[in-house]
Amino acid sequence: MCGIVGGIAQRDITPILLEGLKRLEYRGYDSAGMAVVRTGELQRERAQGKVAELEAALTRRRLNGRLGIAHTRWATHGKPSRENAHPHLSSASVAVVHNGIIENFEPLKARLEGQGYRFHSETDTEVIAHLFDCHYRAQPQPRHAQEARDTLLAAFRATLAELHGAYALGIIHCEHPEQLLCARMGSPLVIGVGSGEHFIASDPLALLQVTDRFVYLEEGDHALLTAHTSDIFSSGPVLQGEQSGTIRGCGSSAPLSNSCYWQQAERPIARFEHGPQAASKGDYRHFMLKEIHEQPEVLVDTLADKLTPEGTLLTAVLGPEAAELLPRVKQVQIVACGTSYHAGLVARYWLESLAGLPCSVEVASEFRYRHVAVQPGTLFVTLSQSGETADTLAALRFAKSAGYLATLAICNVPGSSLVRESQLRLMTHAGPEIGVASTKAFTTQLAVLAWLALVLGREQGRLDEVELAEQIAALQALPEQLRQVLELEPAIAELANGFAEKRHTLFLGRGAHYPVAMEGALKLKEISYIHAEAYAAGELKHGPLALVDDAMPVVSVAPSDALLEKLKSNLQEVRARGGRLINFVCERAGLEDEEGMRNFPLPKVPELTAPILYSVPLQLLSYHVALVKGTDVDKPRNLAKSVTVE
Repeated sequence: MCGIVGGIAQRDITPILLEGLKRLEYRGYDSAGMAVVRTGELQRERAQGKVAELEAALTRRRLNGRLGIAHTRWATHGKPSRENAHPHLSSASVAVVHNGIIENFEPLKARLEGQGYRFHSETDTEVIAHLFDCHYRAQPQPRHAQEARDTLLAAFRATLAELHGAYALGIIHCEHPEQLLCARMGSPLVIGVGSGEHFIASDPLALLQVTDRFVYLEEGDHALLTAHTSDIFSSGPVLQGEQSGTIRGCGSSAPLSNSCYWQQAERPIARFEHGPQAASKGDYRHFMLKEIHEQPEVLVDTLADKLTPEGTLLTAVLGPEAAELLPRVKQVQIVACGTSYHAGLVARYWLESLAGLPCSVEVASEFRYRHVAVQPGTLFVTLSQSGETADTLAALRFAKSAGYLATLAICNVPGSSLVRESQLRLMTHAGPEIGVASTKAFTTQLAVLAWLALVLGREQGRLDEVELAEQIAALQALPEQLRQVLELEPAIAELANGFAEKRHTLFLGRGAHYPVAMEGALKLKEISYIHAEAYAAGELKHGPLALVDDAMPVVSVAPSDALLEKLKSNLQEVRARGGRLINFVCERAGLEDEEGMRNFPLPKVPELTAPILYSVPLQLLSYHVALVKGTDVDKPRNLAKSVTVE
C-alpha cells in the first residue's frame, strides 16, 4: 500500500528520494511527502495528490541534504490531506515515515497529550514521532559519539517496545545527520546497499536507480544505518549474558518487556534479479498491457526450473524437505486473497482430479478468524504475488503452530516474508508486476499450481507415465498458444467500444472455468469501475437470469470440455431472454456468430491448461474497456498493489 524510501549518502539525497517515490506510485496512494536534514535542521515538504504535486512544491522550496526519508500515503487513519501526509514531525527534531497500523495508538496518544505533546494530524503515525521524541529526551545526555549513537538506539528500541500492530519505519533526527533508523514488523522493508551510501524502501523497485543489492529485513528487525555501515539487530529475548543494554522509558504505564533486549544479526545481501527496465513501460501505453503481453515469456521462465526440456518434473525446486514430505500429503488447504484466491479455486479442480486429494480453498481474511479443524497430512499452501499480503501472512503464521504437515508458499518475490517463513516454496518468476490489476502473476500462479498437481498426482500413483507426459507436454506448449491468443487483441479492442455506456456485466463459466469467470469479473470492476459478477452457468435459473436483458453484456468462458454442451444450454437461456452474449470459445465448439452473440475462437487445448489460456482474453477485454471508459488503468481508484494492512 503506502511506500517508503529513505537514504543516507555523501551526495544530495533529494532527487533519489523523489525518483523512488515515482517508482512506488503503482502501489496506490493519496498524498506524498519528504523530509531531509540540512545543517542540523529538519526540512519537510508535503502535498496531497500525486507525486507530481510534491515535485512541483519542491521546485518552489528546494530541499537538499545527505539524510532523508520520503513517503506515499494510502489513507487508513484520517482522510487524505496534506496535514495527514507523511513524514510526521515531533519538536522540529524527529521525522517519521510509517507503513502499517499502530493498534494501540489511542492510549499512547492520550498519554503523550498528558505530557504536553500537541497533535496536528488524524494519523496513528504521529504517535510514533512524539513517542520517539519522548524516549529520546528521557535518555542521559551523551558525552561522545558512541554514547550519542547508543542514545539514539535506546530511544528507538524503547519506542518499538511500546508499539502494537504492524509497521515499517524510517526515522531521522536532526541532531544525528549521519544516521538513519529503520524497523519492520508485519510490513516489508529492505535496505539498499550502495557504494558509500545506504537506503531503505518498502519495495526494491524504488531503489533500482541507485543499487541492485538488497538486505531483506526479517520480522522484528531494526537497524541503524550510516553512509558506510549497516548495523542490524533482531528483536525478542536473547540468551543470558548477551543483552547489550537496557532501556530507559519516558512514562510508560507498563514495564518494558523482554522484547526490549536485542542482539546483532547478520542478514545476507541479495542481488535483485531483474534489471531497471523491469519497472519501465517500454513502448506500451500502460504497465498492465505490457504485463499481459509478457505472459508467454514469463511462463517459460516460470517452468524453466520445474521441468526439463525432456519433460521431467524437477521437484528439488521445492526445497530439501520436499522428498520426505510429498509422499505424506493426504489433502491440501489453500489460503489466499483476491486474484490469488481465484487461482487457488482453479487449482482445487486439478488437485482433486489429477492427484485425488481433497482440497479446500479459503479467503485469508476469513480463514484467520475461525476455528480450523486440521486433518492429518494436510499441506498448507499460501499464494501471494508480493509475499507481503497481511492476511495471508497472518494465516501462514497461524498454520505453523496448528498441526499442518508443512507450509508451501507460491510467490513472485524471492525475498518476501511469505517465502522466508514457509518450509517449502515455489517461485513464479513473473518479474515485477507494476499494474495494480494482476495479470501475469495470476497466469504464472496457475502454471505453478498445475505443476504441483502433476507432482502430487505422481506421488499418489494417480498418473501413469503416459498421462503424465501428456500433461507436461500441455504445459510446455502453453507459451506459444498464449501468443496466438494475444493476436485477438484488435478484435477485442473493437468489441470494447460497445461497453462505453454499460453499467453491469455478467460472467459465466462451468467447472474450473467458473473461477476464471470470477477473475474476469474482478478485472473488469477493478479497472473500468463497471459492476461485474460471475456465476457458475448452471446457477443462472436460480436467480441471476432475472438480471438479463439487452442492456447487460454476458461474457462466457466456453472451452471444449465435458461441460461444453451443458454450457451451450445455459447460453440459450440467455439468448431466449434477449441477452447479448460474448463467448470466448474453443475453435471447435460449433458456435456461430449471430445477432446478439459474438464468438472469439481460441485454440483447442487440454483441460489442464485451458483455464490459463482463457484468462488472457478476459484480461484484454477489461483493459480495453477501461481505455474506453477513460479510467486510470495502472492505478485504479481506492486500490493498492500490495495490501499490507488488514
